[in-house]
Amino acid sequence: MGDLKGKTLFITGGSRGIGLAIAKRAAADGANVTIAAKSTEPHPKLEGTIYTAAEEIEQAGGTALPLAVDIRDEGLVSDAVAKTVDTFGGIDILINNASAISLTPTLHTEMKRYDLMHQINTRGTFMVSKACIPHLKKAENPHVLNLSPPLNMEAKWFAPHVAYTMAKFGMSMCVLGMAEEFRRDGIAFNALWPRTAIATAAVKNLLGGDTAIRGSRKPEIMADAAHIILTRDSREFTGNFCVDDELLASEGMTDLSSYAVDPDAGLLPDFFVEPVSE
Repeated sequence: MGDLKGKTLFITGGSRGIGLAIAKRAAADGANVTIAAKSTEPHPKLEGTIYTAAEEIEQAGGTALPLAVDIRDEGLVSDAVAKTVDTFGGIDILINNASAISLTPTLHTEMKRYDLMHQINTRGTFMVSKACIPHLKKAENPHVLNLSPPLNMEAKWFAPHVAYTMAKFGMSMCVLGMAEEFRRDGIAFNALWPRTAIATAAVKNLLGGDTAIRGSRKPEIMADAAHIILTRDSREFTGNFCVDDELLASEGMTDLSSYAVDPDAGLLPDFFVEPVSE
């Protein structure tokens, strides 16, 4: 397996959780990482800021560039991409990690929440990709990785929270279309999604507090899976909708017990994929 030494990653929403775990895994190889996220001040329910993330990235062995970016703002995105290129000389990898969530049925979904999810998830992913692609075209092994689910068009994944599912599937549709659109340019577009709940602030705050966390896997499983994707040949591995455990198994990693927050707790399945079979 290759490494990411000297590569430059642009990660949206990477001040905590899965985005930060991916950043630190790349940093362990000696990568450069731009953290483009909104959190500049501590929040009572959300650990971490772009500055604490940068410290962790540096401690892991990488070089960090923390930038305060709301990916709904085209000007801020353009400035952050330009700053990254000026600082590191280019962009090799884009991680579209930033996402908004509201697990509400139709009649309980306020339009401002609908708009937020679509502006960040679908529009933000499209816009940040658009801004990075001219630089990715110049990279040696360019990758775009969206943290979004397989496009399983089954009613059961839509019915409980139509607005959220539409917004997440919008990210996946970017993978489907852009992988083919930019195939000749050698830019890989892939999606990655977890089989189970992942121990993040969103899971704790929305899915059941500490009980949900105990039934989750650590963010490092997604970081290790992402590392596999990002070190593959971009011209050979593109247009895929990967699930973390399947991807790790493809590399011979089938014992995933070390990723469990609580090995004695039953794992909570994530949305959009079938539960792991026992």
